[in-house]
Amino acid sequence: MLNKATISFILSLQKKKTREKERLFVIEGDKLVNEFLETKTPVRILVAKPEFIKSLSPVYRQNISEIIPSSYDELKRISSLKTPHNALAVIEMQKKKTDRRVTGNELTVALDSVQDPGNLGTIIRAAAWFGIKNIYCSLNSVDVYNPKVIQASMGALLHVNVSYVDLDRLLDSAFNNGIKIYGAMMKGRSIYTCRLADKGIILLGNESKGISTELLQYITDKIMIPRVNKKSPGIDSLNVSMAATVIFSEFTHRKTK
Repeated sequence: MLNKATISFILSLQKKKTREKERLFVIEGDKLVNEFLETKTPVRILVAKPEFIKSLSPVYRQNISEIIPSSYDELKRISSLKTPHNALAVIEMQKKKTDRRVTGNELTVALDSVQDPGNLGTIIRAAAWFGIKNIYCSLNSVDVYNPKVIQASMGALLHVNVSYVDLDRLLDSAFNNGIKIYGAMMKGRSIYTCRLADKGIILLGNESKGISTELLQYITDKIMIPRVNKKSPGIDSLNVSMAATVIFSEFTHRKTK
């Protein structure tokens, strides 16, 4: 049964400051919890309905420090969702060896000031789908362990390294090393007709402001997704996560030709 201290602790992890201090974050949902357990990711606390706990294999249980059976009402008290699932877990953040330099040996993604957690989560999920392993976020981008990012990305976070870096410094280094930097912009060459390499950086900007002025100097290729119909009220641009998915798809399509 959940006690007040545990409830308070789990709820406190909805705040970035607490997550960073404790090196813990929360995931929700039967499928998501099972995916993390399958990869043997250390689970500090599992709060779940008895039937979910009963379904766990002995192998999965080995990576869980504490298991707390709970009712639907108890899960509702600690859930960040309107309708809670059968399981919620507190996960230990893993130390990932991420190179803060882009080598130019693969296709990577740089995100400039992406603020919406749903957008970041969807971009991570799309990156995993298309085999992109590294995403570099500007320091002011939304936290990857935000509960809404976790929900939108689902298990994709297990397959994509997300780092927070000084994008100005990273892109400056990449540019000086001859690495292609593809900037997604409203005015650029159609992604369907321009030449695309299978290595380099795809740079995506803020939801409303686009790519920061100071980063424009590093773009070697300006790309855009052409619209089919004429501009009309309510449809002036693509959501950044939608645009990312289309762009990732086209790069992958060219690579597999």
